[in-house]
Amino acid sequence: MSSVTLQSVGKTFGDHVAVRDFSVEIANGEFLGLLGPSGCGKTTTLRMIAGFVEPSVGRVLFGDRDVTDLPPYRRNTGLVFQGYALFPHLTVFENVAFGLRMRKLDKVAVARRAHEALRLVRLDALAERMPRQLSGGQQQRVALARALAIEPDILLLDEPLSNLDAKLREQVRIEIRQLQRRLGVTTVMVTHDQEEALSVADRLVVMNNGEVQQIGTQRELYNHPRSRFVANFIGRINCFTGAAAGPQCFRTESCLEITVCNATQDRCVLTVRPERIRLVNKDETTNTFSATVEFVSYLGATTEYVVRLASGDLVAVEVHNTEAGAAEPLTIGAQILINWDPNAGRLIT
Repeated sequence: MSSVTLQSVGKTFGDHVAVRDFSVEIANGEFLGLLGPSGCGKTTTLRMIAGFVEPSVGRVLFGDRDVTDLPPYRRNTGLVFQGYALFPHLTVFENVAFGLRMRKLDKVAVARRAHEALRLVRLDALAERMPRQLSGGQQQRVALARALAIEPDILLLDEPLSNLDAKLREQVRIEIRQLQRRLGVTTVMVTHDQEEALSVADRLVVMNNGEVQQIGTQRELYNHPRSRFVANFIGRINCFTGAAAGPQCFRTESCLEITVCNATQDRCVLTVRPERIRLVNKDETTNTFSATVEFVSYLGATTEYVVRLASGDLVAVEVHNTEAGAAEPLTIGAQILINWDPNAGRLIT
C-alpha cells in the first residue's frame, strides 16, 4: 500500500489542455473520488497515475518514490476499466490469474492468489465459468478480483459501475467500498455520478474543464461549496444571482429580497438546498414567499416540487414523506407558501 502525491500535474494534447495544475495528496489507505462531467480531465488524471499517460508537467509520487517516468508495469497499480476488459476465451480463474502469470509467479502462488482474490469478491464457486456465462455485476467483480490479485499498491477504478443497471450499481459500489476498507488499499475512482461518489469516497475532487474546482469531504462539498459549479454539481440546489442590499438582506436580479445571515458581497450567488425549504400554512417572519406548483415528482421517500414565485424565480422543494398515511402530493397549479431559515442560505462567488 502507498500514498499518492500529484505535484502540479498537467497534460496537454496539442493545443488542448486536458488537465491543468492538479495537486493533491492521497493518504495511504484513502479512497479518493475524481468527480466531474465528461471531458473534465478525470480519466486523464487517473491514467497519469497509472502510467498510461505521461504528464506534460508536474510529478507523480507513490510514497517517497517518484514514478513520473516509470512505465505502468513498474508501478504496481491495479486498474479496473469501465468495460471490464475480460478475456472472453479464458475462464474466470484464468482471467484473474493472467496478471500473476505475467509477473512470472510459480503455479502454486498463482493458484493461491487467484483463488484468494475470487473469494474476496465471492466468486470462487464460478472460477471455471466463461465471462459470457456471468451477469454484468459478476463480470465487474471478476475485473476487480484480477486487479486485486496482484496485490497492488494503488487501486484505480475508471467508471467501474457505469455499465450496470441502477440497482446493481448500488449493490456493487457497497461491495467495493467494504472490500477497500477491509484491505486498506489506497484507491482512486473516476465517476461522473455524484451519488456514487458521495456514497463511497473519503474525499472528492470536483473537476471541470481540466481544473480542480474543490477538494474536500462529501459534507464539506455539499454544505460549503466554493463555486456555483460545485454547488450545482454536488446535489440539487437553488441559485439566486444578486447582491447584498444590507447586512442581512440579499436582493436577487428579479428584485426578490431574501433574509440571510451575513450579506457582505456586492455581487454573488445565494444557494439554498431543496430539502431546506418548507411548505407552510401561514406567513412566517422571514423568507416566506407565495408560489405556484409547476411540476410534481413523487419518488417514494420524498416528493419533489418545482414552484414558481411571484418574482418569476423557479424553486425546487423537497418534502419527505415520513408517514404511511401522508397527504397526497400537491397538484400542478396549487397556490402555496414556502419558507426557509436565513441560516439555510449560502453565499458564494
